[in-house]
Amino acid sequence: MLCPGNLGRNPAGRTTGECALGNPRKVQQRKGWAFTFCVALVEPVLLLLTKRRWVDGEKIPATGGVVVAANHVSHLDPFTFAHFLYAHGRLVRFLAKAAVFKIPVAGAIVRSAGQIPVYRLTSDASKAFSAAVAAVEKGECVVVYPEGTITREPAMWPMTGKTGAARIALTAGVPVVPVAQWGPNLILAPYARRAHLFPRKTMSVKAGDPVDLDDLRDQPLTPEVLHEATERIMDAVTRLLEDLRGETAPAVRFDSRSAGVREIGNPHARDKKRGER
Repeated sequence: MLCPGNLGRNPAGRTTGECALGNPRKVQQRKGWAFTFCVALVEPVLLLLTKRRWVDGEKIPATGGVVVAANHVSHLDPFTFAHFLYAHGRLVRFLAKAAVFKIPVAGAIVRSAGQIPVYRLTSDASKAFSAAVAAVEKGECVVVYPEGTITREPAMWPMTGKTGAARIALTAGVPVVPVAQWGPNLILAPYARRAHLFPRKTMSVKAGDPVDLDDLRDQPLTPEVLHEATERIMDAVTRLLEDLRGETAPAVRFDSRSAGVREIGNPHARDKKRGER
């Protein structure tokens, strides 16, 4: 555990308390103007408005290509999660919706910061995979939300995962580090329009050991192999979240397709054509 300050461990060995100001590990990469701008803008706000419970952040490799697989609980969590990774020495490369890259100013920032556009449910979807593989092969830290969207599970447990994280890691031969997060959803609930900043909420993030995929690395990337790797990744993320929440996840993982819930966008939005929810 590398979080400095007044953070300790209880008798059970779990981390307690809040991370003090400062970063446990320095970034070794050259930031560039976009990252420098974002850090100067966002980090002071997060330090002011949130508390932090960062657990086992030293399990994030300090250097080298890595896929970090995390659960997705809020539109806010890319900021709080990037804060966790940056504080542990990594510049994060997210797979971000392609629409973000078209926004004036914001688009220029995310492009310069090396973020990877995702063309969801289109024929260009494979471009994100190729770009992510190239990034980790160059030693970058690429974050993948295996669920593909904010969880639709009623109690906000991880859903079934898509195979992107497994495919990237197995293709490039890099580790997958599972991470669970909880807290951004308490500030901004999924698809909510109003944030609840006070009292200050704790951003709990816990990293795990790399997912064991060694027996799958020399096998052809068949659907069965990718499914098995993805299940291992989602199991690891779920166990970490159970530890953070002090609760037990459902025995059967939620599948939005079998539940008849739309896979992207606000699942509660009114369908303008049908007038349905």
